Amino acid sequence: MKKRLVTSALPYVNNVPHLGNLIQVLSADVYARYCRSYGYETLYVCGTDEHGTATETKALQEGVTSRELCDKFHDIHVDIYNWFNINFDHFGRTSKPIHHEIVQDLFKKVDAAGYITEKTTTQLFCTKCDKFLADRFVKGTCPHCDSTSATGDQCEDCGKLLDPTDLIDPKCGTCGSTPESRDTTHLYLNLPGILPKLEEWMEKASIKGQWAKNAVAMTKSWIRDGLRERCITRDLKWGIQVPKEGFEDKVFYVWFDAPIGYVSITADKYDNWQEWWMNPDNVELFQFIGKDNIPFHTVIFPSTQLESGENWTMLHHMSSSEYLNYENGKFSKSKGVGVFGNDCKDTGIPADVWRFYIFYNRPEKTDTQFTWADFQEKVNSELIGNLSNLVNRTLTFADKFFDGKVPDAPVDEEFWATVKSREEEITSKFEMANLRETFKDIFHLSSIGNKAFQDGEPWRTKTEDPAAAAKLLKNLIYLVKDLAILIEPFIPETSAKILSFLGQEKLTWKDLGSLSGITEINKPTILFTKLEDKVIEGFREKYAGSQADRAKKELTLEEQFRDKIDLRAVKIVDVQDHPEADKLYVETVEVREGDHRTIVSGIKSYYTKEELIGKTVILAYNLKPANLRGVKSQGMLLAAEDKDKNVEVIFLDDAKPGERVVLDGENFDVYPYPKRIKIDTFFDIPLKVVDNIVMVGDTKLVCNGNPVLTKVVKNGDVG
Repeated sequence: MKKRLVTSALPYVNNVPHLGNLIQVLSADVYARYCRSYGYETLYVCGTDEHGTATETKALQEGVTSRELCDKFHDIHVDIYNWFNINFDHFGRTSKPIHHEIVQDLFKKVDAAGYITEKTTTQLFCTKCDKFLADRFVKGTCPHCDSTSATGDQCEDCGKLLDPTDLIDPKCGTCGSTPESRDTTHLYLNLPGILPKLEEWMEKASIKGQWAKNAVAMTKSWIRDGLRERCITRDLKWGIQVPKEGFEDKVFYVWFDAPIGYVSITADKYDNWQEWWMNPDNVELFQFIGKDNIPFHTVIFPSTQLESGENWTMLHHMSSSEYLNYENGKFSKSKGVGVFGNDCKDTGIPADVWRFYIFYNRPEKTDTQFTWADFQEKVNSELIGNLSNLVNRTLTFADKFFDGKVPDAPVDEEFWATVKSREEEITSKFEMANLRETFKDIFHLSSIGNKAFQDGEPWRTKTEDPAAAAKLLKNLIYLVKDLAILIEPFIPETSAKILSFLGQEKLTWKDLGSLSGITEINKPTILFTKLEDKVIEGFREKYAGSQADRAKKELTLEEQFRDKIDLRAVKIVDVQDHPEADKLYVETVEVREGDHRTIVSGIKSYYTKEELIGKTVILAYNLKPANLRGVKSQGMLLAAEDKDKNVEVIFLDDAKPGERVVLDGENFDVYPYPKRIKIDTFFDIPLKVVDNIVMVGDTKLVCNGNPVLTKVVKNGDVG
């Protein structure tokens, strides 16, 4: 069997991790525990990501050095992860010398291969702080809406993308003084130059490794929209110095050096680190990240590996989770909203209870919500009412009526045929890190045991049919043993406790299905205490604040569309070639008379300019602007694509610019105007074509009363 190399996204050190942050490190822990139990040679590495603008700025705010800040938060992270029983093989830091050495060495190889370029840009420089200012740490007045709270990357009031030099009366966000413009030269990673090799690798790896759908979609989107050279240096003091003449005063951009941290953290502890990272024929790399980090792990880091020309172990399986939200809102430390790692510890609720809920509710394919009501319900009904109930009733009965002995009784072949079939399915899902489905399948197996206990009525048969009672109890005791093995990756303390009741210590995957070896039962104790209403209400009030009494419900796709997406008919009045991308058009569209927007679209391979000019199309109107290869795109033109890769721009022949595209049956006059959203929020609400009708969920879209239709794409996706 190939070795399993497991990583989780390196947590940033400028705050305390909350439950959403913990998903990745916990997910990787579960998978690594499974791999070890199954028999794979396994290595799980992680560590704190300690460089970058945010660290330098946070340190300045707290009046400490960057090193002191990193030391403080590294210790906080370690303490929280230890409490959650996360079993790293090594948890390191990107500020260690070995990390600097490996990053610098890899850069030199990429540079020698010709994939590093230089560009000079103009940036704002604060003479008082004696440093160039990162975009978001420049404050000033927006030139578009006159908001005085704009920053150098974007105005949150009007949504316009900005450069620091666009701001009226810009100020240093640290000291408040007026910066001056200065030229600065930076180094860029030539992503377009490696694109053919990257695409070839990605197509093979994503299929063979069964990447998560959101990882495939986002990576293809980056490639489709055209990769551009990416700046990998910054004018900062805290970071890894650039080993190139003329750039000694700069450091590497944190997202260039952070993924290399997986390698350096391995090398920090293991002299044979190349056996893991330079051994693709014998090692498979499994990475666990949040969806916002996907491009760095499927584009930036793999491109760097390919550009070096070395024989790297590269990504095999990508498990990219969606977002975990809090009580229909977002986690926010500054507002006191949410549950953070130290909060979990302070509640007095055992770590395994938190681990249980995180995986029972893991945002595997869609965003999920943490709510205190659901937390209480799932713990009481599943963890206690299902698993704990089976363990307690089975072992208590054996202790009381069989003198703590395992009955000498025959095997129930039919029962074990079902159990072993379920265990094979669980193992198969575990292999591809489908953790939430796997966990729920384990609990379903537990429910089969509870049903067998209930149907077998041992409280009656112990006197009326002792042989039947003995047979039932023996088989259920060994099912409890198997469940203890299956749950170990998820809730390890609970697993160890159950095995101790059975007089066992460490059992592994190979012990599943074994029906021998247990002779006596140690007196069992209750595994968990029920979560009472009063206790949960107190936590809800403490951690949710004003959100405590909000109604909780799962929104339909139609409801999500209504709340979040604003589609408008617009007329294309001009089309130009993108100056920096062969496959992109820059279109000017008329939203209404006198109101024009610029958008960038990757449809040049499918339409001529003449086929587009004068046409009315659909614009994703409330997308936050994005900078695509140097051009600000104020929205996205909608097109359909089928399984045969046919692409069709959706035209609205009978619509006028400015008309809304809405759900069929909606009252246009009272239709809401959603706030600006990010592109990943848009793609979280899938639009599809069914028999040439564009739909959301089960509802067709209409514009001015007419259904939105396609001509070429009969069935497919819209984006």
